[in-house]
Amino acid sequence: MSQPLQLPLSVQLRDDATFANYYPGPNDSLVNMMDLEKCVDGITPESFLYLYGPSGAGCSHLLQAACHQTDRLGFRSAYLPMDEMVDYPPRVLEGYDALDLVCLDSIEAIAGDRHWEEAIFTLFNELRERGKRLLVAANCSPRQLEIQLPDLVSRLSWGLVFQVQPLDDHDKVMTLRLRAHLRGLDLSEEVARFILNRSPRTMQSLFDVLAQLDGASLRAKRKLSIPFVKEVMGW
Repeated sequence: MSQPLQLPLSVQLRDDATFANYYPGPNDSLVNMMDLEKCVDGITPESFLYLYGPSGAGCSHLLQAACHQTDRLGFRSAYLPMDEMVDYPPRVLEGYDALDLVCLDSIEAIAGDRHWEEAIFTLFNELRERGKRLLVAANCSPRQLEIQLPDLVSRLSWGLVFQVQPLDDHDKVMTLRLRAHLRGLDLSEEVARFILNRSPRTMQSLFDVLAQLDGASLRAKRKLSIPFVKEVMGW
């Protein structure tokens, strides 16, 4: 059995990329499908899922959450962001069929590269033959990818395809409150809405604000109120 080659880059999972701190909003059915601990006893999880959505929709978070969970349950996984790997030889994928879960993120980055397309096609087949799981994420549906290898386009459409929906304002408020709770902070809906209305609305920007407020709250030993948020953020 071949073993995965040591990648010439360090692919680290974000510590905060877990199912516990992902607020699903309109993507509840997808999260239930991916979260092994939510699968009903006796139900085998889908072996192949394809997720797509715009930047910030949460595709990368979900793939990394799946890897965190797989590792915690005693299995082996790999998270491979293709936009970071495209400059490396496709042979780095050799041996990854030995893992229990492989997550390929930003697969649109290799579209049009024949060698990478063939390598992913081979990996797909190997994982399927061994009964392993593959999760793929992109910024568009399989048919909209500029993949040149017809067989790979076909394979990417085999499993369940989900469009990850961006969160609306209500869901962003709920996400902020969930993240705050997991940090041990009491964030009221009123204060969360104030942050949403003043901060850039991307989820990463909102999380960065929350992290800054967390540190300031700890140092000042003050709760998160609108006046305190104004003071810390200069709003």
